[in-house]
Amino acid sequence: MEQTRHEQFATLFPEQPRWRLSQVECALFNPEISSWEKISNIPLGLREKIAPSLPWISVVQDELYKSSDKQTHRALLKLYDGKKIETVLIKNKRGQFSVCVSSQVGCAMGCSFCATGAMGFKRNLTADEIVDQLRFWKYFLRNHNIKERVSNIVMMGMGEPLANYDNVKAAISQWLEFTDIGANHITVSTVGLLPHLQKILMDKTWPSVRIAISLHSADDNLRKKIVPTTDKNYLNGLVQWAKEYFKIKASNKRHLTFEYVLLGGINDSLRDAKLLGNFAAKTGRIKVNLIPFNDINNPSLKSSRVADEFVLILKKCGVLATVRQSAGGDIMAACGQLAGK
Repeated sequence: MEQTRHEQFATLFPEQPRWRLSQVECALFNPEISSWEKISNIPLGLREKIAPSLPWISVVQDELYKSSDKQTHRALLKLYDGKKIETVLIKNKRGQFSVCVSSQVGCAMGCSFCATGAMGFKRNLTADEIVDQLRFWKYFLRNHNIKERVSNIVMMGMGEPLANYDNVKAAISQWLEFTDIGANHITVSTVGLLPHLQKILMDKTWPSVRIAISLHSADDNLRKKIVPTTDKNYLNGLVQWAKEYFKIKASNKRHLTFEYVLLGGINDSLRDAKLLGNFAAKTGRIKVNLIPFNDINNPSLKSSRVADEFVLILKKCGVLATVRQSAGGDIMAACGQLAGK
């Protein structure tokens, strides 16, 4: 993991007290402050030394798109090495905003329904590059005089978050310390590779954020076709992991989410629904989030119209299920569509 700004500051200015570093960090998350020079509560001489040593923000807007209903914005951001990532700002049901954050440039998981997977893996994002996607949108809201706040962060953008474990963890820790967004309002979405999930169980300092596992099938063979990184006997392993998770990490009210993209003619049969319901019921406190397939210009994939039927079958199995309302499809900002373009 590369040094964060926090660590770089401590290295560059070892004589500064810890409370000075906290002042700097707080300023970074204040959208009213837009440069090192404008941090009024630290000495001018120190500000002048920081500016040439540390960039104020690690991402730069390349393109910005707004959906036709004006509820979703997609930003293409350029990084220091010229590579590009995407992040999305979405008006949520509470009238505030959710930010969808990327964790990698590209992705190595290769999920069949996901445009990011078709890119292949380029590199991990640094902790600052992850953190600064939130900061980018906070400045956007401030500059456009939008009063509603960012209330939720979902790590559902480009990349597999747990394959960039240390940087993702460091970024989440900064959000929890320096913003008003609590752990219950941050969700890490993962394809669910068991070694990565086991790491969470063993890590006493892993933040208590929500976990969403991209399941997409409760049949090992079919899941392997949709999610090529699926291990043999994956589902049995996931059940055992979940039981340990509920013992060690989850609060009494905390549930796990299974995400399930409905692919027409692939994983949306009556059998698929019953398998999903039975699997979720035996796993524990599970909520299923059914996701409509969003077009990625792949003629072999199509959307499904059986979401309501799935909800009823899952309910009969005693499993809570919701259908995600896709947003930003007209600007390629919906689930599975981010491709760094």
